[in-house]
Amino acid sequence: METASIGATSKGGLCRLTLTDLDAKVRAWFVAQCEAVGCTVTLDDMGNIFARRPGRDPALPPIAIGSHLDTQPTGGKFDGVIGVLAGLEVLRVLEESGTRTEAAIEVIDWTNEEGSRFAPAMLSSGVFAGAFTRQWAYDRTDRSGVRFEAALDAIGYRGEQACGAHPLSAHFELHIEQGPILEAEDAVIGIVTGVQGMRWYEVTLDGREGHAGATPMRLRQDALLGASRMVVAIAAIAARHAPDAVGTVGLIESRPNSRNVVPGQVFFTVDLRHPDDSVLETMEREMHEAFDAAKGDLSLSVERVWNNQAVSFDPACIDAVRVSAGRLGLASREIVSGAGHDSAYVARVAPTGMIFVPCAGGLSHNEAESAERDHVAAGAAVLLSAVLEMDRRLSAG
Repeated sequence: METASIGATSKGGLCRLTLTDLDAKVRAWFVAQCEAVGCTVTLDDMGNIFARRPGRDPALPPIAIGSHLDTQPTGGKFDGVIGVLAGLEVLRVLEESGTRTEAAIEVIDWTNEEGSRFAPAMLSSGVFAGAFTRQWAYDRTDRSGVRFEAALDAIGYRGEQACGAHPLSAHFELHIEQGPILEAEDAVIGIVTGVQGMRWYEVTLDGREGHAGATPMRLRQDALLGASRMVVAIAAIAARHAPDAVGTVGLIESRPNSRNVVPGQVFFTVDLRHPDDSVLETMEREMHEAFDAAKGDLSLSVERVWNNQAVSFDPACIDAVRVSAGRLGLASREIVSGAGHDSAYVARVAPTGMIFVPCAGGLSHNEAESAERDHVAAGAAVLLSAVLEMDRRLSAG
């Protein structure tokens, strides 16, 4: 609730876009809290923050707990945030109890997980894992034309360490489910086995502007009308591959956006997701076919800006979560994440696991997003236990 005051909205949610002054403010709060428990805080050149509590064996790479503090424009208090703050709580418990781990324990705030300001999502963890080059990430621009690199420098959070030059023994992330399954089944803990595949596209349709009163319908090149047919097509494609497929048009801009002008250009985004990459490939093909059929005499440009393949998490990390939930007597079930997370990229370079806790009504990316205190506490307890379990296995092996 303390961090939720930074970027609070009138409807009880958060607007704390990445690399803004509000992001800088919550980062400063986080750094101060970590330093207060004796951690060493470092930054890499993508703005990722690493707070380290040393272990007995400096030769072991750290066990990391990572998530994010940035939000959607109309985001909630819990998405990403509980993962970072639960990591902070783990550090505090270890320090207060005098527990010494073999490996160092780190908490990471990953930059630009949401992708709401700079697309694609999970940009910095993607650079960390080698999915994107640093320069490509630096050159991403927001809708106002501001480059990622310039925004990072503006808030003063560009570090000296090269992003990715930071080995990890393991990586765990606690997160709200962002869906309704755990709540519906009265499960407290989701043992996340992987993340479904997802692809993002940017679409531009060019027609011809005309006077709304003087241009006959038969002579119009209405870009918004064409875009409308395409939006309907995306919903139909997702329905055809139900129940696991989803398709979303989440951003749309009509130009010149005047009430008495036939729209001459429309820009919109498409988000396609499915747990099976081969089905996702089929959905993409069907999208192109539907768009070609719907464009009529409009000019069409479709750019795939992100392709995040389906991810399976590390069996040892999954088992550490499973053992921990059982040890604590918490109702749990295995689950595949429908949303993307930084862990999906980190899994490419380090053993990775995730823990889900329920959120009310499965609602997320919404100002009404909510989670029960006891559920969040249970997730933090499993997180601590899983980290200690992995530390024991590292020291034994």
